[in-house]
Amino acid sequence: MANKVIYPIFDKMLSREDKEQLLRQRGVMIWMTGLSGSGKSTVAIGVERELHKRGILCRILDGDNIRAGINSNLGFSPEDRRENIRRIAEIGKLFVQTGIVTIACFVSPTKELREMARDIIGPDDFREVYIATPLEECERRDVKGLYARARRGEVKEFTGISAPFEAPEHPDLSLDTSRMTLEEEVEAVVGLITQK
Repeated sequence: MANKVIYPIFDKMLSREDKEQLLRQRGVMIWMTGLSGSGKSTVAIGVERELHKRGILCRILDGDNIRAGINSNLGFSPEDRRENIRRIAEIGKLFVQTGIVTIACFVSPTKELREMARDIIGPDDFREVYIATPLEECERRDVKGLYARARRGEVKEFTGISAPFEAPEHPDLSLDTSRMTLEEEVEAVVGLITQK
């Protein structure tokens, strides 16, 4: 029995096209990257509300709803950060292939991590949005008090302070929330989504 063949069910399941036809929309991943406090979640919530008004199903994946559940066993070591992004990308791929507009809001500080996510999800379904708010503004906001703790040495390997952030070289969209209104940011992201 140990060598029993397991038969895949993929050819029996409804296709992505079936699901997108049902929803009358196309799945896409909007991968928001940027420093802590840059405005990723705020923009994502605004986009979600606008899409909802338009009858487009959307799901936000961010640190609060991922680290409290499926990734609650992960810390912040380089290995755990990589696994965190890998799992998020795999989950996001499932949502996208179900026809859902999915917005991932994660610092994802290195090009390598973002490329891994793009490879898992697939380049045709992946849109990178860089929330390019300057460090000074992110630190001024410091809504969770993390920058202050990092400056005191209480938080190790904190991106932007004691760990590097590699800005995307060619994002599909770049937004500086210190220079734009939320309405402008939402309109720009929704425009990127509705191109699909």
